[in-house]
Amino acid sequence: MQKVKPAFEAIAPDFGHSFTYQKFSSDRPNKDLIWHYHPEIELVYVNGGSGRRQIGSHISSYTDGDLILIGSNLPHCGFTDAYTGNRSESVVQMKPDFLGNQFLELPELRNIQNLFAKAKGGLAFGGASKKKIGEKIEILEYQSDFQRLLSILNILNELGSSKDVQILNADQLIVETQTKENDRINIIFNYVKSHYKESIALEDIADLVYMTVPSFCRYFKKATNKTFVQFVNEYRLVHASNLLAENQLAITEICYESGFNNISHFNKLFREFTGMKPSEYRNQLKTVMA
Repeated sequence: MQKVKPAFEAIAPDFGHSFTYQKFSSDRPNKDLIWHYHPEIELVYVNGGSGRRQIGSHISSYTDGDLILIGSNLPHCGFTDAYTGNRSESVVQMKPDFLGNQFLELPELRNIQNLFAKAKGGLAFGGASKKKIGEKIEILEYQSDFQRLLSILNILNELGSSKDVQILNADQLIVETQTKENDRINIIFNYVKSHYKESIALEDIADLVYMTVPSFCRYFKKATNKTFVQFVNEYRLVHASNLLAENQLAITEICYESGFNNISHFNKLFREFTGMKPSEYRNQLKTVMA
């Protein structure tokens, strides 16, 4: 069985800059879709569309765009692809001390200090915050370097005061670089990402990280607070919810396309996961996106 190595992303701001800013569109899509991590804190605004979040051991879907703040060394996948249907994606990346430790310790920046601490669990912002702050992130495209820096500080301060926030990776599965545990969890997550449509035997995944099945089950539950079967099913269900949002395939097709081989089992798990039948979920999305 082929071993999948974890991906460490090295981010280097352009000369003379303390942060990176990128904007993606249908003409210039974000191709960074693999499971990866980096020391930089990452702020992502997806303008419109529906997609999947995989941050740490957390998997969920979003609709009508997303606004996410990802902490240092918190592994995650890209949030958009050819099927997301978003208008654009803006990404800001900065080291936790991008303005220097002493600067961030100023009392006026307490909101930002607290925000960076919470971001270790991955944060998703909704409601009015997503729309209002998302618009400010989009304006960065037209600003000078100095204006961008001031705007980023203002955006981070507003995010620190927002009440429309959800911690995604509450168990705070983070990556400590150069450790065996980092290698293991990244190999497992990358394998699931590539093979979730197939049947994944516990024996195969345990063999992938050189563990016995009982040891692997104990390790994975301790690392993610979920059984491996739960994690794989959640990954498949979030994929199914994305397909339902696209509104192109029949529900039976979506069941098999998402890695399930029994429609009754799929309907049961989907209802447990979302509180709705797949058909009800699709109808609700039509209302939200109308």
